[in-house]
Amino acid sequence: MRKIYGIGETVYDILFKNGKPVDAVAGGSVFNGLISLGRTGADCTFITEIGDDAVGQHILSFMKENGIDSSFVSCYKGRKTAISLAYLNSQGDASYSFYKDYPGNRLDFSLPPIQENDIVAFGAYYALNPVLQEKVGHFLEYAKSRGAILYYDLNFRSNHCSEVDSLRDTFIRNYKLADIVRGSHEDLENIYGHEDFRQIYKDCISPYCSHFICTRGSRGVFVLDGTNEYSYASKQIEPVSTIGAGDNFNAGIMYGLISNSIGRKELEQADASVWKSLASCGIDFGTEACLSTSNYVSIQFASEHRLGQK
Repeated sequence: MRKIYGIGETVYDILFKNGKPVDAVAGGSVFNGLISLGRTGADCTFITEIGDDAVGQHILSFMKENGIDSSFVSCYKGRKTAISLAYLNSQGDASYSFYKDYPGNRLDFSLPPIQENDIVAFGAYYALNPVLQEKVGHFLEYAKSRGAILYYDLNFRSNHCSEVDSLRDTFIRNYKLADIVRGSHEDLENIYGHEDFRQIYKDCISPYCSHFICTRGSRGVFVLDGTNEYSYASKQIEPVSTIGAGDNFNAGIMYGLISNSIGRKELEQADASVWKSLASCGIDFGTEACLSTSNYVSIQFASEHRLGQK
């Protein structure tokens, strides 16, 4: 089976509603998607950082329980694992406060044995952070040289808006490396000051990456692929939490790539039927994640989408 690799931050999310804690779960944008994929039986490896505290040990155990290879996790002696306080509003959307304790020298790991048509997921501020740019970039360039499919999730929060200008070159580097770019309307607003996804694709993304997916919440999903545009309706639900919605949409797209045997060649030749199948998987996974305060799809949902059952 093809492998899925992810690189990103791991945090422990403590969720609050009406001022009171209602749940606590391991999280992180790439982490969430990989847990869901691991539950479906996908062969997943995660590259990340934790402290050597009780929270870090809990996260390692949770990764193992869900079939995630933790061989490339950096565990920092004497440091605490990152914590996130997530405050849910009545629509299930969250605002965050983060508490981090990283050392000066971070993210030392050996390059994994990536093969052609494996998938590498990256994104959020972790893929832009000036402290990590050199090491993350080196890994992504290596993965590209090995023939992997690189999936880039913008996932850019408003608290980093003041850094956008200084990060332009890194955005472009990521677009050049990516085979698929996914961004929400909020991401586009935070990065470009507006959410006209067609104009942003034409001016800023398509010169580097031809495959762009824009998720617009209840307003649906749009795929821009060269001169082609496809749109898909969202499922209308009452969300419990939207924290893992985009992360699990990403997981669904990667699930579709694996389950439908879509490699680099097939992706470049993707037509309307291929994108419909991929978008359907993304919407199903993203919707499922909104139905609980978990950041991932349920065990039952994953069992119904077990890879290899077709």
